[in-house]
Amino acid sequence: MKSGAVWIASAPAEVRATFLSELGTGELLALPFLFDFWAHDHQIAPEGQWRSWVCLGGRGAGKTRAGAEWVRSMVEGSRPLDPGRARSVALVAETLEQAREVMVFGESGILAVSPPDRRPDWVASRRLLVWPNGAVARIFSAHDPERLRGPQFDAAWCDEYAKWPDGGRAMDNLQFALRLGDDPRQCVTTTPQNVPHLRELLAEKTTVTTHAPTEANAAYLASPFLDEVRRKYAGTRIGRQELDGELLTEIEGALWTSDMLDAARVDKTPDFDRVIVAVDPPVSEGSAADACGIVVAGAVTQGPPQDWRAYVLADETVEGASPTEWARAALAAYQRFGADRLVAEVNQGGALVETLMRQLDPGVPYKAVRASRGKVARAEPVAALYEQARVRHVAGLEALEDQMAQMTRAGFDGRGSPDRVDALVWALTDLMIEPMAEWSQPRMRVI
Repeated sequence: MKSGAVWIASAPAEVRATFLSELGTGELLALPFLFDFWAHDHQIAPEGQWRSWVCLGGRGAGKTRAGAEWVRSMVEGSRPLDPGRARSVALVAETLEQAREVMVFGESGILAVSPPDRRPDWVASRRLLVWPNGAVARIFSAHDPERLRGPQFDAAWCDEYAKWPDGGRAMDNLQFALRLGDDPRQCVTTTPQNVPHLRELLAEKTTVTTHAPTEANAAYLASPFLDEVRRKYAGTRIGRQELDGELLTEIEGALWTSDMLDAARVDKTPDFDRVIVAVDPPVSEGSAADACGIVVAGAVTQGPPQDWRAYVLADETVEGASPTEWARAALAAYQRFGADRLVAEVNQGGALVETLMRQLDPGVPYKAVRASRGKVARAEPVAALYEQARVRHVAGLEALEDQMAQMTRAGFDGRGSPDRVDALVWALTDLMIEPMAEWSQPRMRVI
């Protein structure tokens, strides 16, 4: 659903001119402050019964404006001196300085978005805002959650909640204070981070959410900023968190952490000594089948093993495909990347996998591998390569990285089978693990 502003902006010039010409002076002056007209959908509080509205978004997605306007909607009445739904509001940020400079005085803060006849006064000595109708808002720091003991409120705005230190304790104290009126509520605006207190809040039955990426607010952001951050962070986990506003979960005991995967990112790749396409065939076929994991990786193996490096170049995994379809996808990757050979696990398909490949390409260099150990045992040596910063990732591997982040020492914590991870493990085992083991074996010296 488009906002009124978007509809007007996209209308023909004559429609825009007619619309504006029919507005009186008072209406023209009021128009900038009619947020429901200008707002994006994610900036409007959902309807219905809820206790907490969490507005998740990327950097610059308009979260602060959403929070400030929500406070306005709670404290303002129909006329400047009329009471609103809320009379006592808590404004909580990570620090007092952030509460004051962002929530109160910021470019999208409460003072900036309030019309002149309803703009509150800032009482610095008491750290509060006072509206013409008598409503008040006090600022608090999440670093000092005990200050939330004693006061009581009928509304609260919590900004950048994911950044709060000991956020659970600060939120608990706020909930005990949020007890005035018939329907006390809070708005929580934040860029998501995988922290327990945010996950717990999102899991509450009385919590509703809206969400938007940075691009949702592109009309109000500098084009060079968007171009630069997308160029630098597109396809990375930090980009998905900070720009797309996604909550990326970190699982206890994960073999690959977010930090490891972010550290593996590269923009350029070298010339390779070997390139491998690894295939993990599905157990079954058809629409309900597991995916066929297909991963392409290359390695530079000049010098001693401590100098070797591997690069994951592509995830060509296909889902719900027939054996012929996934075999064609694997061979297409082999041709496109100029691979040295194709490696495929044969625990499920046996000789049929090689037969299928050679029917499509009789001359393809092929190696069958059979799993004699469990998935975790096979994956741990590969994860160790990442810990040693010896594996790099190109952009565009989000689905693979999500699956990697769900692979734990106790097994796979996601749905279905970790087909992408299995293919990755086979590729890096062939490129790095096995050649390193061979290098370490004693060699016969020729006399």
